[in-house]
Amino acid sequence: MKKKNLLAIGLALVLSLTLILSACGNGSSSGSSDSSSSSKSDSSSSTEALSGKITIGGSTALQPLAAQAAKEFMDKNPNVQIEVQGGGSGTGLSEAQAGNFDIGMSDVFAESKSNIDAKALKDYQVAVVGMTAAVNPKAGVKNLSKKDLQAVFTGKVKNWKEVGGKDLKITLVNRPDGSGTRATFDQFALDNKTPAEGITQDSTNTVKKIISETPGAIGYMALSYFTANDSSVVKLSIDGVEANDDNVASGKFPVWAYEHMYTKGEPSKLVKAFLDFIMSDAVQTKDVPAQGYLSVNDMKVQRDATGKQSDK
Repeated sequence: MKKKNLLAIGLALVLSLTLILSACGNGSSSGSSDSSSSSKSDSSSSTEALSGKITIGGSTALQPLAAQAAKEFMDKNPNVQIEVQGGGSGTGLSEAQAGNFDIGMSDVFAESKSNIDAKALKDYQVAVVGMTAAVNPKAGVKNLSKKDLQAVFTGKVKNWKEVGGKDLKITLVNRPDGSGTRATFDQFALDNKTPAEGITQDSTNTVKKIISETPGAIGYMALSYFTANDSSVVKLSIDGVEANDDNVASGKFPVWAYEHMYTKGEPSKLVKAFLDFIMSDAVQTKDVPAQGYLSVNDMKVQRDATGKQSDK
């Protein structure tokens, strides 16, 4: 009897010990699971730092804004490198299409270029740029009628005295055929008349330099290149309408274009982050006007790919 009681007590002790160890084991397992879940939650809620490289190229009219936005974006994201180069709108579109540029800058719609598959590119209209003729101060003109401007650029007028200026030979400075600035100026200032032969330069900065150093020279530039307190070139009015933001926004001044950033298909996460940044209120309300552009949000008129203008 005594042996039976001792056996029962022993079995009870073994059972109790088993239950205790089992409970401890379950508690440890539960704690490990909670820790893992917490770790995953913390990881998913943290913001992943942007890193990588973006190559941007094309329109020299858009280059100053792209460069400024790139600088600010890199300041905010030190692991990102952005290279901004010119080359003209044609280069921007073709290199974006080929995948050599992450972003191709253009002053013209991709649809206007026969060698570009516009459907393969995604269009981001990031700003509006006005353009006008730039004249050497010694020419003695600040305004021309559209008719006289076309006569100057087509070579029918060869001396500034013929259109109210000084007795000085006219020297034309053009952009190459692939330039979006040239395409815009030819279409909306020259009404698609073919300009006469002259000096041809691919860079707007070089065009400005040549005009400023050549008495009697005339070319054309984005308004962003006419800077305050810079009298090296004269910003020409057309038909008495000054080339300024208000007149461009209202459609009174005819020579303007959207500034496009094109990507080949959908952009990568990094490129999309930069495009979102350039369209942010901070850039659109500060950098865009500071660099001589208009925000697309300020335009009272709009244009389609054919160049047709209408009210918004």
